[in-house]
Amino acid sequence: MGKSKLLFITHEMSPFLELTKIAEITRQLPQAMQEKGYEIRILMPRFGNINERRNRLHEVIRLSGMNIIIDDNDNPLIIKVASIPAARMQVYFLDNEEYFQRKHVFADKEGKFYADNDERMIFFCKGALETVKKLGWAPDVIHCHGWMSALVPAYLKTTYKDDPTFKHSKIIYSIYENDFKEKLHDDFATKAIMSNMNEQHVEPYKQGTNSALYAGAIQYSDGIVLGSPDIDADVLNNVKNSNKSVLEFDSTADFENYYNFYDEITNDELVHVA
Repeated sequence: MGKSKLLFITHEMSPFLELTKIAEITRQLPQAMQEKGYEIRILMPRFGNINERRNRLHEVIRLSGMNIIIDDNDNPLIIKVASIPAARMQVYFLDNEEYFQRKHVFADKEGKFYADNDERMIFFCKGALETVKKLGWAPDVIHCHGWMSALVPAYLKTTYKDDPTFKHSKIIYSIYENDFKEKLHDDFATKAIMSNMNEQHVEPYKQGTNSALYAGAIQYSDGIVLGSPDIDADVLNNVKNSNKSVLEFDSTADFENYYNFYDEITNDELVHVA
């Protein structure tokens, strides 16, 4: 047997983009798991404030050229890659001129939440899964971080559930404190529907709040990680009522608990929250 394959999907990672504590975790955790013997891939958006020259990003021609359909519109997907030499890890960046080529990440210079953040999220989640398919790399575990990846668990349990690339993948979602107080577009949940999905599948996401995105991700994930001590009370209650395997928050930088949790999830040894 080859190495177990572990995919990280995140909207931020040090040193490329540092917005919250997620950036630090998604930098350190993959390296720690690689040292434990996992084969690692990392996907994130190529936001406009990520310096291509400094970070030595270059386009991966064989992966680029796909179109991601959102609300009947074709959106070109460009894939770029950069290496972290100290860790011998590659990070794949999903790029699109309309959605990501901006100087700011989720809000404009006046602090106004981008009106199309819903479509940017849908593009990233769909694009991430299509990129992994094109890589021909079937992950054993997919670990999602940040609200922007919250649709990935739903897509994996519906549209992609029988896809050979993801058929045996286990999905873990890390919950953090809420990042935004705004709501995504009213039509967000409807736009998010893919093949083999209907309105009922996106019902948990429908309100478009940060908490609602977490609710959807919790429902469709195989395991939940509490990544912060400051999680919204309603979200925390949702986790406890989900009957999913849960890795409690740990403030130490010892990632042995993650390694054991991945092993638990892949072996279906369910530990329920009391």
